[in-house]
Amino acid sequence: ACRLPLWRFSAACKLQQSGHLLPWDSCQMLSIKAINTTVGQEQQAGLKGKQELEDLEMHLARSEMEALFHEQPETGNPYLEDTLLRSYLKTHLPPKVLEEVHQDLERFGSRLHTKIQPLSWECELNPPVFRQYDAWGQRVDHIYTCSAWRRMKEISAEEGLVAEAYERRYSNWSRLYQAVKLYLFSSSSGGFSCPLAMTDGAAKVIESLGIPGSLKNAFDHLTTRDPQQFWTSGQWMTERRGGSDVANGTETVARKQPDGSYRLYGFKWFTSAADSDMTLTLARIADAEGQCTQGSRGLSLFFLRVRDEEGKLNNIQVQRLKDKLGTRQMATAELWLQGARAELISAEGRGVAAISNMLNITRIHNVIGAVASMRRMMSLSRDYARKRVAFGKLLKDHPLHMQTIARMEVQVRGAFLLLMEIVRLLGLAETNLASEQEQLLLRLLVPVAKLYTGKQASAVAVEAMESFGGQGYMEDTGLPVILRDTLVLSIWEGTTNILSLDVLRSLTKSQGQVMAAFLSTVQKKLELASGTAELSPAVQQAREAIGRLQQFLAGAGSEQALTMELAARDFSYSLARIYTGRATTGITEPGNGLALLMEHAARPDASSTDVCAALRWCNQELCPVAVESARGSYGAGAALQDSALVFGNSRL
Repeated sequence: ACRLPLWRFSAACKLQQSGHLLPWDSCQMLSIKAINTTVGQEQQAGLKGKQELEDLEMHLARSEMEALFHEQPETGNPYLEDTLLRSYLKTHLPPKVLEEVHQDLERFGSRLHTKIQPLSWECELNPPVFRQYDAWGQRVDHIYTCSAWRRMKEISAEEGLVAEAYERRYSNWSRLYQAVKLYLFSSSSGGFSCPLAMTDGAAKVIESLGIPGSLKNAFDHLTTRDPQQFWTSGQWMTERRGGSDVANGTETVARKQPDGSYRLYGFKWFTSAADSDMTLTLARIADAEGQCTQGSRGLSLFFLRVRDEEGKLNNIQVQRLKDKLGTRQMATAELWLQGARAELISAEGRGVAAISNMLNITRIHNVIGAVASMRRMMSLSRDYARKRVAFGKLLKDHPLHMQTIARMEVQVRGAFLLLMEIVRLLGLAETNLASEQEQLLLRLLVPVAKLYTGKQASAVAVEAMESFGGQGYMEDTGLPVILRDTLVLSIWEGTTNILSLDVLRSLTKSQGQVMAAFLSTVQKKLELASGTAELSPAVQQAREAIGRLQQFLAGAGSEQALTMELAARDFSYSLARIYTGRATTGITEPGNGLALLMEHAARPDASSTDVCAALRWCNQELCPVAVESARGSYGAGAALQDSALVFGNSRL
């Protein structure tokens, strides 16, 4: 019998419903006719019927595919579409600076949209490849990157994405301007933002050392606008033991040579941007007996070129490329240092202190990447809501869908304003214009912002991905790439817990001055914000949260260290949500989340959505550390319960 498979029979009869096939009984006739014919007739009729059905099914397939096609979300010039960014620059930049910056950012935004974004996708589709041996068995250890990745390096130089911060054409505003360009570039960079972070950090370290003569050439290469001269830098800190505990995990040994240089021996387990031109790295200097000082006091900072002038590796062997969840566009490798020639650039045993400037910069870049990824996902979700029809109307006409996107937008706005405040403060510090209070607050804000925005970015990326339904899960939409690349932001440069403990160290080392400055600034700015009637609910909630924070601090002062360690994460979250921002009076004191949103909403030309964003920020718990403290979450008993919950149902 010439019977059709069930799915084809069903499909053929479905055509009748659309008026593309004979009546229903014709479907039955095809089967009956095939049964009652001779073999030859059966074949002829079967072939004819099969052809008819295939033609009709193709028509159906086209019709169904047309009905199933989704409207692709599109974005334009990212600068012109970012109203929050433009309003911030208009409010804060001096008029002359704003005029020049606006023109350049509009041009850059157009370049990103038309030229750079396509390169980003090429980087994703063509990740680096490691070739250990050539065809003749000679070890070459060559990492091949695609042409788009190499073009990103040239573009970074042309746009001055590192240089802008060190030329200081706009004095203290240069750092903020650089951050804005990096923010716009990040989501279109194809992962190249990571080597730029370390390049910026390396330049900062060299500058902080006074740009000694031996490092002048390197500094010039790191900060040039010439694509042919531009260098990128690595940051080789993580070793076989992994993690942030470099004081106890660093095993690399430095042996001094007769000419004053050093040879490094060790294994670097995680080296991002392994195709960089140079790197800064930590190692322990061996004495005449070959002994090394352990702990952080034994670590010194070194500069080394990855390859020599002929392109040969500097006594370095590449073990393998890391197989990562995200940031796959960038080569991250395991490296053996087998006598790599290096230069000591810190005082002996002061490596951690010397490299801290690099960590400060790379953590700020982490914040830039977090905010940029959130803004990118928001832009795509917003455009999709205008185009996608579900249940008879556009997504934008479904109140629940718009509520979900609006909640994400509030988070993005708070994170963006926090980023701008940090880089504004950094610009003041770099030009010797920051007060002592501003320097203290910058020290506090960097780890707070890094840990908080890293978590925000992951949450927003997942929520935004869901707003696309099944399409959000499809690789060729590019949305999973954004999610994967975002997940690293809460891990790289210190996990949330590590940075929460760093926040506590900043309080301890400043002997309480950081918190005194924090609380003083908070109270002052709330007085200024209280002048706007629409913001009075937010001001009241902030004051109540500050009161609870002060009560917690007063009580924690008499508690054991365990209490503050257990409270560290919630404490950092509380600072991130409460911290007060700069007021429109021109007083340059920094802030975060709630207060920065209130500041933005208090502008004379603020919109109703600016006010709404500030009020909605208050809908979350502003002082989680006080809530959890009242629940007894930070005592010794709670710590024992934590362990029991984790291990109580497992065999040790």
